Amino acid sequence: MESMMIDTTDRSYPVYIGVGISKRWRKLIDQFQAYSKYFLITDETVSEHYLSSFLEGEKEISVYVIPTGEKSKSMEEYGKCLTAMLEAELDRKSCVIALGGGVVGDLAGFAAATYMRGIDFIQVPTTLLAHDSSVGGKTGINHEYGKNLIGAFHQPAAVIYDVNFLRTLPKKEWRSGFSEVIKHAFIHDEDFLRWLMSREKRVESYTDAELQYIIKKGISIKGKIVKEDEREKGIRAYLNFGHTLGHAIEAELGYGVITHGEAVAIGMIYAMKISEAYYSSDFRIHEIEKWFSQVELPTVIPQTLQSERLIMRMKKDKKAENQNLSFVLLKKIGDPQRVTIDESLALRLLESCAEGGD
Repeated sequence: MESMMIDTTDRSYPVYIGVGISKRWRKLIDQFQAYSKYFLITDETVSEHYLSSFLEGEKEISVYVIPTGEKSKSMEEYGKCLTAMLEAELDRKSCVIALGGGVVGDLAGFAAATYMRGIDFIQVPTTLLAHDSSVGGKTGINHEYGKNLIGAFHQPAAVIYDVNFLRTLPKKEWRSGFSEVIKHAFIHDEDFLRWLMSREKRVESYTDAELQYIIKKGISIKGKIVKEDEREKGIRAYLNFGHTLGHAIEAELGYGVITHGEAVAIGMIYAMKISEAYYSSDFRIHEIEKWFSQVELPTVIPQTLQSERLIMRMKKDKKAENQNLSFVLLKKIGDPQRVTIDESLALRLLESCAEGGD
């Protein structure tokens, strides 16, 4: 098992990464905090695979199971979750356990942040994608106007990352999580990017040791950024590389039609094309696109989507200001910048990223 500390202005908390460590979750938590009661939130898929083994030997933990998928990040499901917490009679010394991927973590974290004005929660990620969302304290739900528009900053009390959970993931979820690993490399560490590209294999073929390495690397990169800018007033926005278009694609297709990471992969290709035009640089995008295709990440916008509607969505993104088009671009690998882009350039390059585009 490996461990690291995430330091923020709100709190410092441990991240544990290893094989089979979820069986020791109680011991890991009890060493730093005693809680009056636990309340576990998970989804239908994770419940079927892991809930009984995770709770083996535990008798008095209430469980709330949400439908699997992005649609559960809704006001309706949030309300149901709070009702279940109230019925379980949680107090301010209770703790919520989020056993699942990013959807479970976001919803459970937001419920914990707002229940009695905030109680502790612990992230137990079961997907590769959640290596990004489980650290940093962003919690929230979606609105029909956009993704993650309703939420709160609420840091977890701990993160327990069992690599064994990843082995049952479907291919699409492996790809989705790998996209966020790649994002961290693009914005912070060219050597890490070259290491990833040199593997020449799909991420589900990585060894346990390789998976622990990329999870720890991604979390450490995010942890450094969050330490400097917990509330996203400055450099934390760099973590949104690829997300402006990615979120627009998710919203236009309908949440859950495409995975978050797949949408972000297309968004990263688009952001690099804008970066080349804006900075007159050369990222050898064809090599990146070829690599993405090898690891089965998409590189083009689905042809069913209209460029004008994507522009409209991006103007409504929660990171936009005065409905200007704001993007995280790269001066070079590891040197991100937040830039406002002219709409005509954004539209022209959108069309080049569409299926059948140049």
